[in-house]
Amino acid sequence: MIELRLPSFGADMDDAEFLQWHVAPGEAVAKGAVVAVVETQKGAIDVEAWQPGVVACLVAQPGQRLPVGALLATLATEGEDWAAVAARPLPTAAAAPVPPPAATTPTTATTPTPASPPAATEAAEAAERVRATPAARRRAQALGVDLTTLRPAVPGGTLALADVERATAPAAGMRAAIAAAMVRSKREIPHYHVGREVEVEAALQWLATFNEARPLTARVLATVLLLKAVALALREVPELNGHWSEGRFEPSGSMHLGVVSRLREGGLVVPTLHDADQQPLPALMQALDAALQRARQGRLRSSDLADSTVSVTPMGERGSDYVHGVIYPPQVALIGLGRVMARPVVHEGQLGVARVVQATVAADHRVSDGLRAARFLAAFQERLQQPESWA
Repeated sequence: MIELRLPSFGADMDDAEFLQWHVAPGEAVAKGAVVAVVETQKGAIDVEAWQPGVVACLVAQPGQRLPVGALLATLATEGEDWAAVAARPLPTAAAAPVPPPAATTPTTATTPTPASPPAATEAAEAAERVRATPAARRRAQALGVDLTTLRPAVPGGTLALADVERATAPAAGMRAAIAAAMVRSKREIPHYHVGREVEVEAALQWLATFNEARPLTARVLATVLLLKAVALALREVPELNGHWSEGRFEPSGSMHLGVVSRLREGGLVVPTLHDADQQPLPALMQALDAALQRARQGRLRSSDLADSTVSVTPMGERGSDYVHGVIYPPQVALIGLGRVMARPVVHEGQLGVARVVQATVAADHRVSDGLRAARFLAAFQERLQQPESWA
């Protein structure tokens, strides 16, 4: 039997509202298939199956608010009878499945209700016709927002809580959740910071040549080249890549980069680039672009936000020169990449100009020290001098 539970999408998430199922008992699902939708401060998120199986019992029901780790459903593995799995007692601490609400027959009220003004009645009826999640309706009612004046992030879709929040106080809820996670980080993690100026001239020249042979829409951004170099450098300093859990460090054999990205309407999202050290540059570019597009539409997938083993904050061309980061628990390091700048450099005694990036490491002193972080930055610098050997 497979237990499908509500995954954590970051340290700023404690719970989520369950919105809907996309599957039914007896239905076979493949690994990575979208099976349900939940709503968090980041918006509506598609929950994917982490293993293939056959749906046995749907536990969570629309409208429920569930903590991280709550049982959503059980699935039968290959060779198991899904009906027999559905008949088993649910795992300990799991709520019993809630049946869909039955239709009720209206009863005659004994207390007369004052008649609503015609205009108010029409407005209420119009609001009821709007497709909106329960969380969105409750929030709109609390704020006095007319649902008929709002538009969902996805044209023709359902209004979500994020759409209401965006229309009233952009990203306020998301920022509050992020702030809570950062307070926890500074309270629990003994941070230290190390930085270095990294020359990227050779890498950017190589990237320009690489992009010349590609269509405009398929060209790779400099940020993606830097992200791949980060992933490769992490191989040499595994103490920066993993999680602090239950009082000890758990290193990760995979390089799953959480890329801190700003949304246009405000707030942050951290999509995960899985196995970034193994992916070719075009695949990394496509994966990052697709995740950001889903974020802007308010329809992220659970795989977009799960499993990151280290975070990277690239400031981009319009960003600041450097970053003194705050670690995103339970991770143990954050890599900051400032904007690309032209600087005087000396090569073999000759003064010249080259493009550089200020790279920084914020790391957990329980796991590593400044010498190891400096080794990572040296490895990062080395990778960027000959990108043709690994890109």
